[in-house]
Amino acid sequence: MLTYNLEQRNDEPKYYYIYKMIRKDIESGMIKKNEKLPSKRSLAEHLGVSLITVENAYQMLKDEGYIETRERSGYYVCEIHVVGGEREKNQKLHMLSEHIEEIGDGRLQNTAQDSFPYSLYFKTIRSVITEYGEELLNRSPNEGCAILRNSIASYLLRYRGIFAQPEQIIIGSGAEHLYGTVVRILGKDKIYGIEDPSYHQIRKVYEGTGAVCESLPMGEDGIKSEALTESKADVLHVTPFHSFPSGVTATIGKRYEYLEWARKKHHYIVEDDFDSEFFMPGKPVETLFMLDDSNSVIYINTFSKSLSPSIRMGYMILPERLIDRYKETSGGFSCTVPVLEQYALAEFINKGYFEQHLSRVRRKKKDISH
Repeated sequence: MLTYNLEQRNDEPKYYYIYKMIRKDIESGMIKKNEKLPSKRSLAEHLGVSLITVENAYQMLKDEGYIETRERSGYYVCEIHVVGGEREKNQKLHMLSEHIEEIGDGRLQNTAQDSFPYSLYFKTIRSVITEYGEELLNRSPNEGCAILRNSIASYLLRYRGIFAQPEQIIIGSGAEHLYGTVVRILGKDKIYGIEDPSYHQIRKVYEGTGAVCESLPMGEDGIKSEALTESKADVLHVTPFHSFPSGVTATIGKRYEYLEWARKKHHYIVEDDFDSEFFMPGKPVETLFMLDDSNSVIYINTFSKSLSPSIRMGYMILPERLIDRYKETSGGFSCTVPVLEQYALAEFINKGYFEQHLSRVRRKKKDISH
């Protein structure tokens, strides 16, 4: 008679535990092929469980081909083939133990801004949940929720002097996701010119999509002019403000040089404006998007630096002539940012909390520099 200790079942259903133990015994050879199993009633009485419990266990074994019924005779063990011999059998039995080895994150680095108002942000989230309720369970539009796109457009005009219509703004889960969207819009058959040195993930994402990258050496004021002139790139990816890891900020003359390159060759520029919210001091550095008069610049920014790395949210601004192409190539993809997070950030911006936070960080940086 089969004897199993039901107290060791780790809170899983009794029928599943019985099924699992019989299956293990069959695969290990303890119960041989063609061996008859106890009747459902006798096994139920022996184990002290209900008849339906044993019926469910036997049915699972039968459905998976471990046992078969023979008319007016009962349940018998089928022939089980373990491919590859004893080694594979042992590996399979090890898997059947279903023991999960939990992993840890190690000591996570606290990369968020020390002055980030966590309590205020979480209060904003609670307020949004109360105000919008079930609306937060709706699917986000592909481009992102209108409430956040409107908020970002207003913030950019008010704080950065960047004018863009909300319909030009696309929401995504961080800059790297948006790099991939750029390739879908412009094409992986293009050559993407990137700064050398540059943030390593830029090349990884572009090449991961099948696109080709060309490294363009950096000088003291941006990409060297001769390298830009001789480049075969169709798209130029630049970080004009505080490029990583060189720390170079492109001069105004270099920025116009980039724009002239795009205008003459009818190419596009991807402006990666990471870290620009913390410009020091005074008036914001003029972006390529602000200076562009030929609809050639795709502007990308993220909230990972300005708020917290855990807020995986960024946005890009498309030139108006690329909006239809975006809809054709990427309009069918779902937005990768949850609706709750979009509404919470929109509220955080609309209440003025985001700009207050940026001002606090800038003052802190200024005090440290002095």
